Amino acid sequence: MNRTPADGPAVPAVRTVLGDIAPAGLGICDAHDHLFLRSPQLPGQELDDAEAAAAELSAFRAAGGAAVIQWTPYGMGRRATELPRLARESGVRIVAATGLHQAAHYSPEVLARVRPDLAGLFVAELTEGIGGTGPRAGMIKVAGGFHGLDRHARHTMTAAAEAQRATGAAIGVHLELGTGALDVLDLLCGTLAVPPDRVILGHLNRSPDLVVQRTAAEAGAYLAFDGPSRAHHATDWRLPEALATLADAGFGDRILLGGDTTTAGARSVNGGPGMPYLLRRHRERLELALGADLVTQFLTANPARAFAADWARAPRGSR
Repeated sequence: MNRTPADGPAVPAVRTVLGDIAPAGLGICDAHDHLFLRSPQLPGQELDDAEAAAAELSAFRAAGGAAVIQWTPYGMGRRATELPRLARESGVRIVAATGLHQAAHYSPEVLARVRPDLAGLFVAELTEGIGGTGPRAGMIKVAGGFHGLDRHARHTMTAAAEAQRATGAAIGVHLELGTGALDVLDLLCGTLAVPPDRVILGHLNRSPDLVVQRTAAEAGAYLAFDGPSRAHHATDWRLPEALATLADAGFGDRILLGGDTTTAGARSVNGGPGMPYLLRRHRERLELALGADLVTQFLTANPARAFAADWARAPRGSR
């Protein structure tokens, strides 16, 4: 657990749905995935079956996994009240997210309700609990657009930056098809003054631009290469090259790996690659190209550092 300000300086911790843990206790981590997810953009492919989620966690655990970061944000079927039970029963540590995705994933009514005090919502879910009584979130999830940032993205990222200052939480960013990374950094780390090591850029594998990846790493952000699956086979084959280039340039400590299971059909229990794929074929393939020690660093030390925070004890509305 963190120490309170009266006890002295806060100790970095990873905030899981069962409480805060020391970063070293996170273990082998899927740094970007989903146990539950619902969106009008994915009709008929909802991740809303708790028993299927339990089976997926069991398969992940059997493959050697110890922790999953669920990037599902507010209003997209997080099933937050289920997460503590799933964590206890599976033995897999789970980190939940607050935040807001692209506007297309919500009804106008939902957006009108939350937009006036979005930062307050994020802070409350990080410090008090999701829905007021659920587990506390351990990260903030926001999203960019395809090669740019619209008004909604700028509003949600501004709120995320405010919540980050109040709590210390990391901000994970969905990059649409892996694009717009430098625009995101200009806004979050430039205009909004978020420390670069509090920003995690997601889906960079989907746009294999080595120049952009290196520039983002040089800025100090974490780079999440997530979603190895049949859906992204057009770019998956270039991943070893990208990771080797970054590591050779001295940025091996910036790299995170995840599975990003977003549809029911992609779960391993339904015949897809699912969470276990990250630690089976995908890990084996990367170890052949990069060596076991470096890949283990991507899966353990890097996420432990990226998701740990010196959690501030901010009351709701205090920003």
